[in-house]
Amino acid sequence: MTTVAIMQPYFFPYGGYYRLLAAADVFVILDDVQFPRRGRVHRSALSGDGRWITLPLVAAPRDSLICEMRLAGDAAERLRPQFRKLPVAMRTDTPLRRRIAELLESPEGALVPFLAETLRITAESLGFDCRICRSSHLHVPQGLPAQERIIEIVRSLGGDRYINAPGGTALYDRASFLRSGIELAFLTDYTGLHRHFFPAIFEADTAELRADIMETCAFRPPPDDDAATGQSGVMHE
Repeated sequence: MTTVAIMQPYFFPYGGYYRLLAAADVFVILDDVQFPRRGRVHRSALSGDGRWITLPLVAAPRDSLICEMRLAGDAAERLRPQFRKLPVAMRTDTPLRRRIAELLESPEGALVPFLAETLRITAESLGFDCRICRSSHLHVPQGLPAQERIIEIVRSLGGDRYINAPGGTALYDRASFLRSGIELAFLTDYTGLHRHFFPAIFEADTAELRADIMETCAFRPPPDDDAATGQSGVMHE
């Protein structure tokens, strides 16, 4: 069985997000949808008290797609003082910490390749063997309704199981997936330790980060009744 997960790219989201990379054979970065200006694509929460790190971006029209966004030319300079918001200093004593710190020293160019690299580094360091690709590279028609587009992405990759974050149960109709030869599965709610994953990289051991993700990587069945299809296509959490 080939398992596919599809999600917008987030800048070091909560720990539960990474369960999609742990459970999938292919992780699709959903980048040809509208950029959510107040979402988590370019912002990472550091705590529950309102502390965030925000990637500086080039100004763009409000209807720009995620794949059209670019990092500001002075992003590195503007990020450095933000790192002082972290509860601990950014250590470089493990491969994961070192690779992330090096990446953050020189953020430049298009936003999605930068975010994709944060995902690749984290997945590789934690031992998650999934292929990462971008929806904008798959040439799936944009005009499809949200659910049909997700099904077409999975089919284009030869997938026969689609997994989604726990908040997406109201978006999809299991029967529609089954008619396309695709099993639909949802993660359970994340009950792990790392609601704020960015600071956890520099606080927790790599083995502990992996264990937290793997121990909470469980599935629950979708509702038996047909759910109404939403418009956004993917739930954040």
